Parts: sequence; C-alpha cells; structure tokens
Amino acid sequence: MCVCVSVSVCVCVSVCVCVCVCVCVCRFKTFPCAAVEVKNEPILSFKEGSHERVELLKALASLKGRTEEIPCVVGDEHVWTKDIRYQLSPFNHSHKVAKFCYADKELINKAIAASVAARKEWDLKPVEDRAQIIFKAADVISGPRRAEILAKTMIGQGKTVVQAEIDAAAELIDFFRFNAKHAIELQRQQPLDAEGSTNTLLYRGLEGFVAAVAPFNFTAIGGNLAGTPALMGNVVLWKPSDTAMSASYSVYKILRECGMPPNIIQFLPADGPVFGDAVTASEHLAGINFTGSMPTFKRLWKQVAQNLDIYRTFPRLAGECGGKNFHFVHTSAEVQSVVTGTIRSAFEYGGQKCSACSRMYVPDSLWPQIKEQLLAIHKDIRVGDSFGRIKKWLERAKSSPNLKVIAGGNCDDKKGYFVEPTIIETRDPQDAIMNEEIFGPVLAVYVYPEKDYREVLRLIDATSPYALTGFVHQRALYLSGTPNNDSEQNVSEDQTTCDHKFSAVCFVWQVQTTNLEVLTTSSGGRLRRP
Repeated sequence: MCVCVSVSVCVCVSVCVCVCVCVCVCRFKTFPCAAVEVKNEPILSFKEGSHERVELLKALASLKGRTEEIPCVVGDEHVWTKDIRYQLSPFNHSHKVAKFCYADKELINKAIAASVAARKEWDLKPVEDRAQIIFKAADVISGPRRAEILAKTMIGQGKTVVQAEIDAAAELIDFFRFNAKHAIELQRQQPLDAEGSTNTLLYRGLEGFVAAVAPFNFTAIGGNLAGTPALMGNVVLWKPSDTAMSASYSVYKILRECGMPPNIIQFLPADGPVFGDAVTASEHLAGINFTGSMPTFKRLWKQVAQNLDIYRTFPRLAGECGGKNFHFVHTSAEVQSVVTGTIRSAFEYGGQKCSACSRMYVPDSLWPQIKEQLLAIHKDIRVGDSFGRIKKWLERAKSSPNLKVIAGGNCDDKKGYFVEPTIIETRDPQDAIMNEEIFGPVLAVYVYPEKDYREVLRLIDATSPYALTGFVHQRALYLSGTPNNDSEQNVSEDQTTCDHKFSAVCFVWQVQTTNLEVLTTSSGGRLRRP
C-alpha cells in the first residue's frame, strides 16, 4: 500500500507536476516521486469561421503548387546526393509536394559514426531534461505549428482534415506527452535496500544506435518511432517514408527547434534495402523500431540474425506488421451499428490502415438487411485515394467464380490514384482475399449459416497470419464474460493514446498482435474462445 501527500507545481505550458512523498509497503523502498499530469489532446472541429479553420486554410494555400526541398540531415549538415526523388500528392500527382534525395551507404555510415559519438553525452542527460524537449515539441505542434503539420499531411498523404487532425496533431501530441510523462515516472520504482547497502536502479539508453523505419500512412507513428527512443537516451537514424516526407521533415525540424541536439536524430530518406543493409551491417546496431509490412520486417530480422556475431550487443527489434481486421457479426447484433461501424472502418482513409476492416463474417439471417444498408450508404461515398496492387485485387474479384463484386470495383489513375470503395461477397471463407492484406478500400464479406457461429469464430482465428485487430458485433450476454471496455464504440480501429478501446494485446512472435482470447465487442465485454 502507498500513502501519498501531494503538492501540485506547474512547470511548463501544458504539464502540471505533482510532487508526492510515498511510503510503500511492497517490493520497493520508500521513495520521492514526481507524478506528471497530462491529458489527451482535444480534437478540433474546424467549424466554419473557427480560428483553426482559418489557419488551416492559410497553410493549405501556402502549399499550393509549391515544392519543398528536403535534404538528408546528419548533425547540422544538410546533404544532397545525386539520387533525387519526389513526393507526389496522391490526389493530384502533377503536384510535386517535395523534392528530396536518398542517402547512400557512405552517408548512412557517416550518420552512424556521428550518432555513436554523440550517444554518451545525450544518455547522461537527466531524463527530465530530455523530456522537456519532447513536452515542448508537443506544445509547439498543439499550437503554432498545428496547421502546418495538418496541411502537409493532407496534401502529401491524401488525408481529410478529420483524419489528419486525429493523426498528425492529436495522436502525435499524445505520444510525445504521455511518453515523456512515463519516462519521468519510470524512475520512481527503486528496489529495496539490503542490509548495509543501498540499491539504485538507473535507466540508460542502448549501447549503439536505433534505426527507426516509418510508414507512409501516419505522421504520428513516424514522429513516435524516432522521438521516443531519443527521449529514452538513444541516438536514432530516422528513415521516413517517401510518401510522408514533407510532414515528417516538419516533425524533425520542430524537434530540433525545441532543443534536440545535433546527431541525436539523423534524418535520412533512403531506399529501403540500402538503408536496411547498411544499418544491419553496422557493429553499433542496438535496435530497430519499425512499422510496415511483414515481409520487410522479416527481411530485417533475418539480416540481424545472420550478422549476430558482429554486433557489440544484442539488437532489440520492435515491429508492427500489418493486419487483417475482421468484423464478426452475431445474430444478436444491432444492424445499424454494424453497418456504420463497418463502412467507416473499411473505407476511411481509403482503407490504408493496418486496422482497417477488410473481411466481414455475417449470419445469413441478417445479411439481407446489412447488405441493403451497406449498399445504400455506399452510393453516397465519394471516391477516395489509393491504387497499384489494389487494382489487381479488383480485377481478380471480377474474374473469380468464388467472388462477386456487389458495389464499387472501379479505379482511375488519370489525375490521382483513385480506387472506388468496393464490397465483395465471397463463397469461400479461405479465399486469398480473406487472408492477405490489401491496404485499400476493399471489404470482403462471407455470409455464414447462423447456427455455425462458433465454427466461424474458429475459422476467423485460423484464416490469416495477421492478428492485430478484430471486432465482434453482438448484444447476446452469453457471448460476454467479465466487462472489459464498457464502450459504446462501433468502430474497430478507433483508440486514443492511453485509452484502452482496443481490447487485448497478446505478445507472440508476430510482435504486436491481438488474438481471439479477448476482443472488443459492441457490448463492451470479453469474448471467451468457444
């Protein structure tokens, strides 16, 4: 048990520190602790005439027709190589959003050497000092640079204002604030002293550098993959995504402007295999922080394993590797909740999320109602952005005897990369469309006999190697056990930082995953494996 006396002290724009003296009767000794209070960043509405709308429109106008030049940055040196690339706006690929260059192997190795040289001094800084940089960056993004980050995410990554606000503003700010809070509070826990000795636990960064490999679809994830290891005393080589370059560079510049020293985070656009080969061949590799495809992460893991004898330490690998989010509909489900939740989950941001619903299991007794409402809403959806490999899936769906396109199915790349939101009915629950990640606005539906719902739940678990997210629509209490979320939510991918609306996390080889032991349900309960 703990007895606490607290005094609140405000130390920065948005952070209030509560200094507590706690007496703990447990595994830890009596210790002073500093509790940092932070809250989730409010999501702005951008209503007509609002200040945030006016500022955003100005920022969007300033980017119209403009091409930003983005170099590789090693320390304070801005470097241009001969390998020039462009970030194109996905909804108007005649607009070159950014001109940038790829770092070559020589430059990557130079960045590694500079980072390793700077590591010790950075790691010895008190965590409170490092955290203040992150807190300040969060405040800057929350305030004067919010419109800039949003505009670059919207134009460069094809997001609506709502999607950009949730990602590039609210989530990134929350990542920075909550991670800085937890970094400070982590030091509270100290081991008991033995007789005649004092035990102290010190947290330090890894002995080497961390490679941060970021995805295209979330500005917040890129900033978090690079910023959080730096917060914890590490030096980082940040490889931003080619198609999120402009917004990522703004995040990097804000971190530097808020006090991040040179050589702590190196900004290195690069070809994926070149970057991967260079970092995994360095004896100083200490960690890889990754979000992206499973094949890419497997390749990096294999390279680390093959080079294990050259490293000065054992590199730590953390990765989030896609998903095949399912919606399972029980006969007790509320149809309107099923339809609205599935439409939003499947088609928001063109389905370009690892948590986007891409497969659905519906009882035959409810399918006529659900199908009718899905098609009615589908008519009002305007075509959004995405292309490439998705076109192949649509062509396959039109030619396969097991698949039937019941809505959408068209694509157009004349001006932008546009794919119509598509709903496909399948007779075969084991078809590739039910187990392979598409990363686009494509929803496959399997209609199952109502009485077979237990077998279908087992089928869902066995169908795909992905197990990141899932959602059970139901109102039958016998499907629920101990209440877990008590949430009115009906969208499977929604969650805010430190808000547990995603249900369970089960750590297996797939790195970040969720399994059928515990799933979000529309009654806010827990689903026991049948």
